[in-house]
Amino acid sequence: MTPEEMVSRLLYRDGLMLVFDKPAGFAVHRGPKGGESLEDHFGALRFGLPRSPALAHRLDRDTSGCLVLGRHRKALAQLGRLFKHGGVEKTYWAVVEGAPEAAEGIIELALGRRDVTRGWWMRPDPKGQPAVTRWKVMGRSRLGSSGGGEDGKLAWLALEPVTGRTHQLRVHCAEMGWPILGDTIYGPAPRGGGLVLHLHSREVVVPLYKNRPPVRVTAPPPPHMRAALAQCGFHEERGAG
Repeated sequence: MTPEEMVSRLLYRDGLMLVFDKPAGFAVHRGPKGGESLEDHFGALRFGLPRSPALAHRLDRDTSGCLVLGRHRKALAQLGRLFKHGGVEKTYWAVVEGAPEAAEGIIELALGRRDVTRGWWMRPDPKGQPAVTRWKVMGRSRLGSSGGGEDGKLAWLALEPVTGRTHQLRVHCAEMGWPILGDTIYGPAPRGGGLVLHLHSREVVVPLYKNRPPVRVTAPPPPHMRAALAQCGFHEERGAG
């Protein structure tokens, strides 16, 4: 990714924080196997500061949308505390296969590591860490879809992770019977099938300054999700609906 591309994907910038529109399929940091990551390009986002910004939290490789960066150590420490103690409100958009019967709800399902050979793959585990997700149906598919799940149905959900467990939203949706479209780990999507995970970090609300309203930043839906979102009733002018 060129420096110009990095700068063009900035959604928000101030003296403490940047919010970057992360593309799907790009790791945020270098893994044990190496390879290119977004961190390799953070130098393009210094804007005169002596150090590059750094990650205040993580997003999965296949998740797109709002990624928060701290511009220096003090800012990172402050952001780290906010994320750790649930001070940052996060809303994700997902397109799921199948359709929840209710209009909204809460999933409370503890999660644990699947096994050491599977890395960060997770599974429901009564003895695991508590995990809570709020969800709301934003729209449903009107017609059958070749890419959909049961009866070709799709649903567009807003997901709010109350806790921040690894792969929480993906496991919770799959366990409810409506896996996220394109999920090759927890859903039925075949590996190498070309369908990208339909999970997008739509909005972050960060109470960064004491005497100002929280910073609210939204990321536009990525190109790979637009067709499925439109099928579920999304229109650009409607926004978060």
